[in-house]
Amino acid sequence: MRAAGFAVAGKPLVRVAVLRQFGLGMTPDRRLSCLSIFLFIALCASLFVNFLLMIAAFKRVSGIREAEPIPRFREILLQRGAHATTEKIAVITMRGLISSSIPGSVSDSMVDDLRTALQQARDDNRVKAIVLEIDSPGGEVTASDEIYNAVVKTRATKPVVVYMESLAASGGYYVSCGGRFLMANETTITGSIGVIIQTLNYEQLFNKIGLASVVFKSGKYKDMLNGARPITPEEREFVQNFIMGTYDKFLGIVAKERNLPADLLRNSIADGRILSGKEALQNKLIDGLGELDDAFTKAKQLANTPDAKVVKYGPPFSLARFLRVFGESDSKIELQLPKQLLPQLESGRAYFLPSYYAP
Repeated sequence: MRAAGFAVAGKPLVRVAVLRQFGLGMTPDRRLSCLSIFLFIALCASLFVNFLLMIAAFKRVSGIREAEPIPRFREILLQRGAHATTEKIAVITMRGLISSSIPGSVSDSMVDDLRTALQQARDDNRVKAIVLEIDSPGGEVTASDEIYNAVVKTRATKPVVVYMESLAASGGYYVSCGGRFLMANETTITGSIGVIIQTLNYEQLFNKIGLASVVFKSGKYKDMLNGARPITPEEREFVQNFIMGTYDKFLGIVAKERNLPADLLRNSIADGRILSGKEALQNKLIDGLGELDDAFTKAKQLANTPDAKVVKYGPPFSLARFLRVFGESDSKIELQLPKQLLPQLESGRAYFLPSYYAP
């Protein structure tokens, strides 16, 4: 099929234009020049990319890391405000065992997650009050104390209403004491003011199978919780004194925050027993009974923001975390047992936990 067109001096204009457009009419020298420019640009781009990769590799080897931005939780709307307003009530949730060994959603641990969320609420001028929703049996002594201190720090700037769900016992109640107003359901399990350390003695099992533990130690207390031998009276007294010292700190915080005499607590409800929400109110361990919506209302009342919306802090979407799910998976099959059957307690650690939760 021939291209039609007008001709000047015997040359079809349309055909010449088409050939020039697609480069078919270029001379060999011109085509070679364009190819050289393209290859030069590609070479520069390749050098630039390799340069960036070399810098990243150097930083990784030398241990230099750029400062990472402070992670922020995304806000999930729970209640709309009565009118168009920017004022908010932030809901922060603490669930499960309190432990610095449990990974967090945006930080290294769940303890850091709580502290980060509380800091985000403190720094946000639109957040007028915080509702700390707790459903926890307690956990590690130090981890509970760190979260409690973060709650107290937040309480100094904004009202903190603590709402106890099904369970807020021991370390869960320890953290709750940092709030300005404590609320629970009538059926909530709380209290359990006490400290526990556990170990396992397997000496008789070793004797049956012919095994013996050989220990070299620098002092008589170094293998104090060694399960391959009986605990000595001195060791028992030492551990018990440590337990009572930690218990006195727990008791002191409850007495101070709830304005109750320490001796009265020691001789009554602060003996490790659990209490229902109704019993906790009768013994002045909490300030009121209700549902989660009642906690929202109380937070608005304390902050004098009746029209504020309620938002819940949730983990932000992270492409790295999404890809990590696939990266960490392998061909092995793992059996996951319920937390009730496999509590994450470590021998020798001190815990604020109800006795029924410890195996």
